[in-house]
Amino acid sequence: MKTRKYLLPVAAAGVLALSLSACGGGGSSSGGGGGNSGGGDAAANMDGRGPITYVQGKDNSNVVRPLIEKWNAAHPNEKVTFKEQTDQADQQHDDLVQNFQAKNANYDVVSVDVVWTAEFAAKGWLQPLKDKMALDTSGMLKPTLDAASYKGTLYAAPESSDGGILYYRKDLVPTPPKTWDEMMSMCSIAKSNNMGCYAGQFSKYEGLTVNASEAINSAGGSVLDKDGKPSLTTDDAKAGLGNLAKAYADGNIPKEAITYKEEESRQAFQDGKLLFLRNWPYVYNLATTEGSSKVKDVLGMTALPGKSGPGASSLGGHSAGMSVYSKNKATALDFMKFLTTEETQKFFATQGSLAPVLTKLYDDKDLVAKLPYLPVLKTSIENAVPRPVTPFYPAVSKAIQDNAYSAIKGEKAVDAALSDMQKSIETQSK
Repeated sequence: MKTRKYLLPVAAAGVLALSLSACGGGGSSSGGGGGNSGGGDAAANMDGRGPITYVQGKDNSNVVRPLIEKWNAAHPNEKVTFKEQTDQADQQHDDLVQNFQAKNANYDVVSVDVVWTAEFAAKGWLQPLKDKMALDTSGMLKPTLDAASYKGTLYAAPESSDGGILYYRKDLVPTPPKTWDEMMSMCSIAKSNNMGCYAGQFSKYEGLTVNASEAINSAGGSVLDKDGKPSLTTDDAKAGLGNLAKAYADGNIPKEAITYKEEESRQAFQDGKLLFLRNWPYVYNLATTEGSSKVKDVLGMTALPGKSGPGASSLGGHSAGMSVYSKNKATALDFMKFLTTEETQKFFATQGSLAPVLTKLYDDKDLVAKLPYLPVLKTSIENAVPRPVTPFYPAVSKAIQDNAYSAIKGEKAVDAALSDMQKSIETQSK
């Protein structure tokens, strides 16, 4: 999605994403083939200390800079320089790929979207966090650790998580919907108030992979079966993608929403143009503090609606990965540990509405008082369904978003779109 939603700065856009063409293929590039190969780089510079660079997407919520200032004040000989990328996930991804391929030693610690872990690890670009490079992961939410691992090895430090949330106008909807059908039945409220009913992220990019996957999973279907093979030609999958296509055809999803990414959809909701919005937690901070927001006093949040109860969010979030080419890995590891401390995690949550990776913080009374949606978010993350874990993720994601986009716009029948999606994923996964 636009990206970075979660992780540190999250803000503008967050979420999730990746891009598609991005790496596509990738296998050959440079880090060496699979596993943690990489020309022996993983075993080098483990004791190295000195200045490092941290690379991440746009810091819209001003989360990264204050933390780096704090770190630098305490570590004058191991200062961190922040290299800020754009807020577009595909551009972030391509930038990382290019610098990893060039074996750039100056990209010491990088923000890794949960869907990039397998690709980067398989190419030997990320330092395995084991043995001398191990970090304490006790107390972290299991889904965040799973998302930062590849083939049983941890390759990144969970930094922020994410789960989809349904935002709604509590002045117009006193009791939020629990199911998709219930939400659709409330669209009459939107019409009577001259606003759109529901939107998510439906532009042809990673956000659509997220939204389409959530629709399928929440209807009882699944993109992949328990053996990791595509399972898209089922009645439940058809019902899920069909929900989005029907809502778009009926106008319950506004026509302009086909162009929405995270930020466009957030802005529409904050401008009073939507009754319901599916987006990430970062929206809470901006929707309740920006002066132009028309929903700051009427913002409601609840779980995504499903078939007969809460739906299944796609797992979001970012982790901090260490480049195998870094010359100062000891410093890099300490900085990654700093990003996962309880104090830092609380700052992420309060400053940027970023979902903590530490389980205990979701039950922290002071934190919940400031961020009342945390219990809902914890449930979302614990029940979230990961996107396909594969080194070929960009190609798989492209298959999902291309076909989902065609189905929602009515350019392709839902059955045909799912069949084409299935075939494409089968081809890309071989």
